[in-house]
Amino acid sequence: MIQLIRGFKDILPGEVELWQHIEKTARDLFEAFGFKEIRIPIMERTELFARSIGEDTDIVEKEMYTFPDRKGDLLTLRPEATASVVRAYIQHKLYSQDPVQKFCVVGPMFRRERPQKGRYRQFYQIDAEVFGSASPYVDALLVQLLDTLMKRLGVTDVTAHINSLGCPACRPAYREALGTYLSERREALCADCERRRERNPLRVLDCKVPACREAVAEAPALSDYFCEDCRTHFQTVQTCLTDQNVAFTIDPKLVRGLDYYTRTIFEIQTSALGAQSAVAGGGRYDGLVKMLGGPDTPATGFAIGFDRLAEIVAANRGDYTLAPQLFIAALGQACRARTYGWSCELGRAGIRVEMDFSDRSLKSMMKRANRMNAAHVLIVGPQELDNQTAVLRNMQTKVQDEIPFDGLVDSLKDKLR
Repeated sequence: MIQLIRGFKDILPGEVELWQHIEKTARDLFEAFGFKEIRIPIMERTELFARSIGEDTDIVEKEMYTFPDRKGDLLTLRPEATASVVRAYIQHKLYSQDPVQKFCVVGPMFRRERPQKGRYRQFYQIDAEVFGSASPYVDALLVQLLDTLMKRLGVTDVTAHINSLGCPACRPAYREALGTYLSERREALCADCERRRERNPLRVLDCKVPACREAVAEAPALSDYFCEDCRTHFQTVQTCLTDQNVAFTIDPKLVRGLDYYTRTIFEIQTSALGAQSAVAGGGRYDGLVKMLGGPDTPATGFAIGFDRLAEIVAANRGDYTLAPQLFIAALGQACRARTYGWSCELGRAGIRVEMDFSDRSLKSMMKRANRMNAAHVLIVGPQELDNQTAVLRNMQTKVQDEIPFDGLVDSLKDKLR
């Protein structure tokens, strides 16, 4: 028997309904705040991700699914959505319509990581991206949107962690100070961090190796090197969140794993998934559009780990399977021929209908309806066919009503809606 590739998963009925609930909740919220959905391809040229995410990141170095096509061009299954949205924003000159644009994306991403709870090699994300505004109010708005979404989904065990990475004006001095600090502790660093120490020392702060985390415990604080604009920007974000009653923690060691971030970054963290604490994260990336060939455009955004979020929501809310509103138990060919049209008409009217087309006994059909948690069963047997009257049984109260064939569909629409 052929089985799933390691690190991939099937999303089965029962779980799909939960995912649809999360998607609808997110889409409704984003729509209220002016976000428009954009659908991007799952495959791009490798250079798009190498340039945007950063050559020294774990994603580019170790995790991307990259391969040459028949012409030898290197292609990559998208490991994240932001770079593709930026590419689309530039390629289609969406900035010419209105420099301020808000987009959202829902779909699969691909990274060859070690599979574990809440982490898969094909995983899903909900993304929101805002182009054309450098305002700290937009940064705060995105954190507030995440906080609101979690509350609407009944997820309460979360905390917003925020930090600022400064800007190109003030970050070089910090990089130099951090590089000096790390040089004095190079023997404690893992091989990856020893390589990054000179090329991109901020990436060392993001390392999960315990020895590296211990080595940077007393590293210089980036906030001590902020220029006045970055200091004011970050303070405004904090004030906005406080005014909107969004709880947050300032986390000086928060870096995020991508090179394109500037100024505000944030994560929504939870203890519900053990060591995999981040369920969403993002930040500002003001230089990325220009770096990829577009106009100098400020931007910010976030991504939600759909798989992780679904596990948390499922634990809090239980089964989301949509049960039939009506199960039709037709006994015999003549009864099936009569009731089939009713099932089609009711389905077109938006009523969830299940019909058994087998020659099972009424007892077997009732057991199946009960297993499916059907709200009502419509029983039509030879006697009902002779009397031109069906029996409608409420599976909760066990009360049965007789419904004449004449006008039966309209009667059921009134009862079941």
